[in-house]
Amino acid sequence: MTEPGVNRADALSQRVLRVQARLEESMRHLTASMARLRVTREEIKVGRSQRVMLHDSAYARLQAQLDSLPVIEQAKGIIMAETGCGPEEAFGLLRKASQRGNIPVRELSVAVVARAGDGGSGLPDGQGRRGKDRDRRG
Repeated sequence: MTEPGVNRADALSQRVLRVQARLEESMRHLTASMARLRVTREEIKVGRSQRVMLHDSAYARLQAQLDSLPVIEQAKGIIMAETGCGPEEAFGLLRKASQRGNIPVRELSVAVVARAGDGGSGLPDGQGRRGKDRDRRG
């Protein structure tokens, strides 16, 4: 018959070995993460493109969206004032013009705000005109 103390020591030794194995695996993961972090830091230092950074970082994507909201809202307001439409329709017009011109909504919004600041109309080529005014473009 084996003594209870010996079985307990063996069980404890086995448990220690399992914990050590998990610790070693965690250390390998940590080392790999640190290597990826070093590479990312170097890419940032040498100037990774904003597109690559946005692709890699959910936080950066969210920040870019928040940065572009004010100018998009200004452009919507300009379009609403010019066409008499509501906010949803104004954004729809902005989005459609963006798709037609293959220009991001953010960039088109900047152009709309700049054009309005210079005394011009909002959307280029009268794209936001409604009803009969749209037919007169001809």
